[in-house]
Amino acid sequence: MEPPNGEAVNARPWRGRQPPARILAIRIQAMGDTVATLPYLSALRRQVPNVQLDFLTRSDYVDLPKSVDLATRVFALDGRRPRAQVLSAIRLLPQLWARRYHVVIDLQRNRASRLVRRFLLPRAWSEFDRFSPILGGERFRLTIEAAGMGPLDVYPDLRLREPEAGREKLLAAGWNPAADLVILNPGGAVRDRHWPVERYAVFARLLGEGLPRPVQFAVLGIQKVADHAAALRHELGDQLVNLVNATSLREAVSIVRRARLMVSEDAGLMHVAWVLGVPTVGLFGASRWVWARPHGNYSVLVVACRRPDGVCMHGTCGVGAPSCLQRLPVERVLQAAQAALRAPDGGKVIARGGQPIFGHQANG
Repeated sequence: MEPPNGEAVNARPWRGRQPPARILAIRIQAMGDTVATLPYLSALRRQVPNVQLDFLTRSDYVDLPKSVDLATRVFALDGRRPRAQVLSAIRLLPQLWARRYHVVIDLQRNRASRLVRRFLLPRAWSEFDRFSPILGGERFRLTIEAAGMGPLDVYPDLRLREPEAGREKLLAAGWNPAADLVILNPGGAVRDRHWPVERYAVFARLLGEGLPRPVQFAVLGIQKVADHAAALRHELGDQLVNLVNATSLREAVSIVRRARLMVSEDAGLMHVAWVLGVPTVGLFGASRWVWARPHGNYSVLVVACRRPDGVCMHGTCGVGAPSCLQRLPVERVLQAAQAALRAPDGGKVIARGGQPIFGHQANG
């Protein structure tokens, strides 16, 4: 299987006359990348509807695949560091061996995932290309197809196991069910991946004024966004529902599914939104948007970077302070949100017939 840049995906494709009965897919980290595999695995299940499809991920992400109706079983590796993951994989190998997988699809390709794949001796397998300068989702598709499981048509068709999870917490935090829910996610990992909170507040007021229905905004996540959420609550009052540190990952997934729109920096919940078919605006500054952008014909990409290559790899803006993303005007994000809201409710596509559909892009 040849990806667009001409490098071969390392694989031994399935050659059996009948479809495989048991497949193991592996994606260990990070959160956004783990959730991004799910629509591609859903497309795989449509290709092989009777397959036993198991998923191996990191222990703190198991709620992601468990929250959707997809995997037969979900296995977990402990630890963030490579050595800890390898040791955890060794302990898990007897359980995985007992499942007798016909195909192993390694969507990670690190030391632990390669150990698992080699020990299980599957008849067919494929390995993720970690370094190609193409969209991460496209590389997930190529990896699955290289195992002989394609071509894939990919849609945001994931079904939640607990669609009402988190509803009571939303209500308790002041959510009005009659209002459209818009999620703001100032969750970038470092300073130069943040859009200023005061611009989020101005954006929220302008967006609310232009919508025909009442709107409420919500912030989810963990402690690192607590200060941003508190500042937005101060600016927006009861129009902002603050659920930081208040939900499990499974509850957060169900709450995101209720949203009319997600506006997010390069962070995990952005990926949760677009894989669930929620119109998504991705704000990118000092990060590799070429790999991580949301895609599909219902997502909008806003790239603030002004460097010629458009990429600042390590989270530090090459232009200096204030960063490109800190300079991004509210009007650009408002236009992107309005474009995302115009996306049709039906006909949402991530990739079709082996060719990606990237939707709208707003570069500059």
